[in-house]
Amino acid sequence: MIPKPVLIIAGVVAVLVALVVIAVVWQFIGLWFQALLSKAKVGIADLIGMKFRKVDARVIVLSRIRAVRAGIPVSTAQLEEHYLAGGRVTNVVSALISARKARIELDWDTACAIDLAGRDIFDAVNTSVNPKVIDCPSRESHKNTIDAVAKDGIQLKARARVTVRTNLARLVGGATEETVIARVGEGIVSSIGSAETHKKVLENPDNISKTVMARGLDAGTAFEILSIDIADVDVGDNIGAKLQADQAEADTKRFQAEAEQRRAMAMAQEQEYKAEVQKNRALVVMAEAEVPKAMADAFRNGNMGIMDYYRMKNIVADTDMRSSIAKPGGERRPQA
Repeated sequence: MIPKPVLIIAGVVAVLVALVVIAVVWQFIGLWFQALLSKAKVGIADLIGMKFRKVDARVIVLSRIRAVRAGIPVSTAQLEEHYLAGGRVTNVVSALISARKARIELDWDTACAIDLAGRDIFDAVNTSVNPKVIDCPSRESHKNTIDAVAKDGIQLKARARVTVRTNLARLVGGATEETVIARVGEGIVSSIGSAETHKKVLENPDNISKTVMARGLDAGTAFEILSIDIADVDVGDNIGAKLQADQAEADTKRFQAEAEQRRAMAMAQEQEYKAEVQKNRALVVMAEAEVPKAMADAFRNGNMGIMDYYRMKNIVADTDMRSSIAKPGGERRPQA
């Protein structure tokens, strides 16, 4: 026979265990009953397991109820798996419901992949149903217009509005809005640049839209371009004239530099010539200094006499006289 104290202790332990179980289960009774009434049954054991796995049971249960009521076959395990992967379960379920109502093909795995890739799947589905308009250039850009120059040199400032729709099949791995804006801007610049005159662009701005649309700019992006509308085109500066003026100024400076270079070379050459003259004069002086020495040697060696010296002096004096007469203003002897 079991002693009475042991029975009392066992009874107390059983009561405590029962109270703990009731307390734990009571936390999930409301969610379990709500799921049961919504025909989206979730087991008590699953709810308790979520508690230990650090999963928000309320988010999982409410998301399953919404999915089941909308006719989307998704299990509790799938919802919990996406939650543990860091996904936004509520957002994915909302996107699936919107896609089903709009008759857009979107399965659970694709929606989870898009959500885990960091894209807003709910916004993407809404954009598929209700296309949105993208400003080109964007409002966050430091430039308010797309500037391009026609062949006649006139600058045009354009603004465009691009209507796009999300392509869910290319949302994972597809380029974002920035790529679409960049491609549209490039197309507008190319279209204006190929125009013969700016007047043709102003007369038919829709030609820009047609040209840009024909290039298939949405290839490889997560969007499908529905239309490109030129919102405004303004005339800017005469870039051609400015470029010509700048070129003329640059040519003037270049020619001035070349002329200055030639002048410097001429001055340097002149100085070289002057130095050469001074050098030659020094050589003449040196040669003249050798003449007396040669005459002395001639007297000493008997190769030259006094009469020879006098005749030479007379010739020199006669030469000096003729030179002085030949100079302007020099005196001349009267002819007989």
